[in-house]
Amino acid sequence: MKGKVVLITGGTSGIGRACAVVFGQAGARVVVTGRDEARLADTARELTRLGIDHLTLQADVGREEDCERAVAATITAFGRLDVLLNNAGISMRARFQDADVEVIRRLMQTNFFGTVYATKFALPHILAAKGSVVGISSIAGYRGLPGRTGYSASKFAMQGFLEALRTELLPQGVHVLVACPGFTASNIRQTALAADGSSQGESPRDEQKMMSSAEVAGHLLRAVQQRRRDLVLTSQGKLTVFLNKWLPGLTDRLVLRHFQKEENSPV
Repeated sequence: MKGKVVLITGGTSGIGRACAVVFGQAGARVVVTGRDEARLADTARELTRLGIDHLTLQADVGREEDCERAVAATITAFGRLDVLLNNAGISMRARFQDADVEVIRRLMQTNFFGTVYATKFALPHILAAKGSVVGISSIAGYRGLPGRTGYSASKFAMQGFLEALRTELLPQGVHVLVACPGFTASNIRQTALAADGSSQGESPRDEQKMMSSAEVAGHLLRAVQQRRRDLVLTSQGKLTVFLNKWLPGLTDRLVLRHFQKEENSPV
C-alpha cells in the first residue's frame, strides 16, 4: 500500500476507523469522511498520533454533492485515488409492518445511493490507477434478516450494483471487492433506527463475543492486496451463506429462531 491513497466513507468509528489505521500503517495515505464533526476530529487525532498521512472531511454519503466534494478534495490533497472503501452505513431494527417507510428510504439513501455516489465520482481516478472499489456489505446482503428489511434490501442492492460494475470493468483492470464481515463489534447496532426513525441507542447483542473491527480491517487489507472478489467473515456468516444457498427453507426457520432470541426482539 506504500504511496497508495485510500478514501474511506463513514470512517469515524468501527470498521471504518479501524481501516483508516490498518491501511495507514501499511503505508497508504488515508482520507476519511464522516458526518459527526467530533468523531471526525477524534479520528484525525488518532491518525496523527500514529504518524499516518491523512485528510478528514465532514461529509454525508447520502448527499451526491458531498461525495463529489470528498473525491475532489482527495485529488487536490494527494493527486490520486487508488482505493475507495464504501463503508458508511446505518441499520434498523423493527418489523416492516411497524416501520415508517421513511426508515427504509434513509437506509437506501445512505447504504445504497451513498455507494453509488461515491463510486461514480471516484471511478475515473480508480480507472487511472487500476485500483480497487470495495463495498462493505453484510451477511444481510446474501440472506434477508427479519427485523432488518430495509438494511437487507440496501445491502442486496449494493451487492448487485458492485457485481454488475465488476463485470463491466473486467477489461479495464479495476478490482471490485464485496466484503461481508458478519456480526462485528462496532456502533452500528447502537445507531440502528427504530420503527419511528429514532436511534435504538443500545445493542441487543453481546459485543464482546464478536469479531473486532481491527480484525475485520486486517482481513480487508489483505483482500485488497490480493484483489479478492468476495470476502465473507466469521464461521456463522459463512455457514449462513452456505445454508441459504442449499437449504433455504431450513435457513428461514433457523434465522427467525436466531433473531427471536435477541433481547426485546421485534420479531
